[in-house]
Amino acid sequence: MTAPKFEILGIGEVLWDLLPAGKQLGGAPANFVCHAQALSASARLISRVGHDPAGQEIISRLAGFGLPTETIAVDAVAPTGTVSVEVSADGQPRFTIHENVAWDRIEAGANALAAVRRADAICFGTLAQRTRFARESIGALLAAARPEAWRIFDINLRPPFVEEDVIFRSLTAANVLKLNEQELPVLAALFNLRGEPVHQITALADRFSLRLVALTRGGHGSLLFAGGAIEEHPGLPAVVRDTVGAGDAFTAAVTIGLLRGWPLEKISRHANAIAAFVCSQPGATPPLPDSLREPFMGAVESASASP
Repeated sequence: MTAPKFEILGIGEVLWDLLPAGKQLGGAPANFVCHAQALSASARLISRVGHDPAGQEIISRLAGFGLPTETIAVDAVAPTGTVSVEVSADGQPRFTIHENVAWDRIEAGANALAAVRRADAICFGTLAQRTRFARESIGALLAAARPEAWRIFDINLRPPFVEEDVIFRSLTAANVLKLNEQELPVLAALFNLRGEPVHQITALADRFSLRLVALTRGGHGSLLFAGGAIEEHPGLPAVVRDTVGAGDAFTAAVTIGLLRGWPLEKISRHANAIAAFVCSQPGATPPLPDSLREPFMGAVESASASP
């Protein structure tokens, strides 16, 4: 049976990560859609670049991944976004995110709205909502999604761009939350969540009617919570080159696993394998080996893929 081509969107920042070894295409939503495309989806990004060589190169690079680019708007004034990245000895990135750039001016235009209305899953975060204009645009896009679409809030907190109202509104709009072990304590403090991480995750899921919460724990794997069930994975060994993009690859794998109706154990196993591979390679979107891609090419397993 031919696998369906799910329509998957990322909404938010696309930019150049200025790494010590050179520039790399970046932005969590951009990384997410590149990995989703590699894992058999029909993926595209809603974002904005500048009318400059850096923006044109981004559009060409995304097209090279096989992504349609009609939802990448070109801004006549603001430049293409950049982020300065330093990588520590243990592979952890530190970011300086430059402001007043094109993706701060994302619009809910006709092409973007049409793509949202077709989407089976939409992934968004907080960073692209750091300006009021982009926040309102992203809110309008999410409001246009079909009720049955998966709406994945990959929180992706990047201080100083952390606003309580943005987090609250995003959780209210989402039915899936993805976060890491540094971000969970921020939400615990914000919403007065008590107990162990699993209790905090359960409370978040209950409060915001989340269908699934995915917690990544670096080299210690992940925890998935859905419908009262918990699936923990210890992580896989990897010689870490850098961790940029590993969380986005994990989110893409989880999203497609949900759409295919996989059980939590299968989603967890394959998402951790892909994240470990990305950690072992330089850059955010290395080509994935066929052995990791093949499980995502099969037929939908059950009707449970619908929220």
